[in-house]
Amino acid sequence: MSRTRTLVLLSIAGLILGGIARAEEPKKPASPAAAPAPPKPGPEHEHLKKAAGVWDATVEMSEAPGKPPAVSKGTETNTLMAGGLWLVSDFKSTFAGQPFEGHGVSGYDPAKKKFVGTWVDSWTTGLGTSEGTIDPVTKKETAWMEGPDQTGKVTRTKMEVEWKDDDTRVFTMWGPGPDGKAFPGLKITYKRRK
Repeated sequence: MSRTRTLVLLSIAGLILGGIARAEEPKKPASPAAAPAPPKPGPEHEHLKKAAGVWDATVEMSEAPGKPPAVSKGTETNTLMAGGLWLVSDFKSTFAGQPFEGHGVSGYDPAKKKFVGTWVDSWTTGLGTSEGTIDPVTKKETAWMEGPDQTGKVTRTKMEVEWKDDDTRVFTMWGPGPDGKAFPGLKITYKRRK
């Protein structure tokens, strides 16, 4: 093989290998100035912050209007994450002699101008989603959650939270009674653990 041909082949090989090496070089990340700034909590997120902490719960569950509720105790642990944008809730209790666990994530969606949330628990196999508002005068939270009940049927339930003081809040959920009409079948009174 002539020296010229060898040099040409080596040059071509060098170009090919150089191109492969350049193609495999890691891409430089975009400059921080080009990345959008992450969202910051707004005044609505202060409401989420208020619920952070550990809460002792007294749970009252009624099967039908007029029947005395079954009462049990539970604990809810609420933790802020993502710089205060989201509140993560973990609830543990016992209902009808069975352990119960629930996990929720709540936040504020400025595009919808509503508080939003998700919920899963040990009594259902589907995801519940909610949207709600807070009355600026009474400070009462009202939300609607849609998700499967214990039978798997998708239901829509009304929920309210009333703050009695900074360390006491009452959650009420309306569900369908035997006659199909909604009644407050679940009430949970939360006391902030000191």
